Amino acid sequence: MKNKTITTITTMNDLSAKTRAFSVDALNQALADMSDLYSQTKQAHWNVRGPAFHMLHKLFDEVAEMVGEPVDDIAERVVQLGGIAQGTVRMAAKNSEMPEFEVSDKAAAADPLAFAKVLAERYAACAKSVREKVDSTAAAGDANTADLLTGVSRALDKALWFIEAHMR
Repeated sequence: MKNKTITTITTMNDLSAKTRAFSVDALNQALADMSDLYSQTKQAHWNVRGPAFHMLHKLFDEVAEMVGEPVDDIAERVVQLGGIAQGTVRMAAKNSEMPEFEVSDKAAAADPLAFAKVLAERYAACAKSVREKVDSTAAAGDANTADLLTGVSRALDKALWFIEAHMR
């Protein structure tokens, strides 16, 4: 994460302070990325047009929910570890590693699947980042965070599959 989060709340959780701080940072980064990905998906949902409008509009809403659902679990895990969840829209914008969502009206008009292509790239990147956090938090000794992030990875992979299925 761009601004390191410091574990500030005392807890009786038996993970070491170093492990908890490491996991809090990883989780807050995932929180920022997932929140940004959710909002980018809703941006596509609201703005898609063209012959495939209805199908893509519904798809983007469905995958947004798949991404939005684990956000609460991620934020709550941060707090369980004694951290402060960095979960506002402004915090997500400041800390997200996702590229900005940019599809012009002209590009969308020329290619009705332009939104799906951009979202597929974002979902793949976010899934890769989460998988890296699965490995690193497990290696740091936090199996529960690794397990939580494994579920997030599965949700991202499923959403990516749904998006890519519409691009073929």
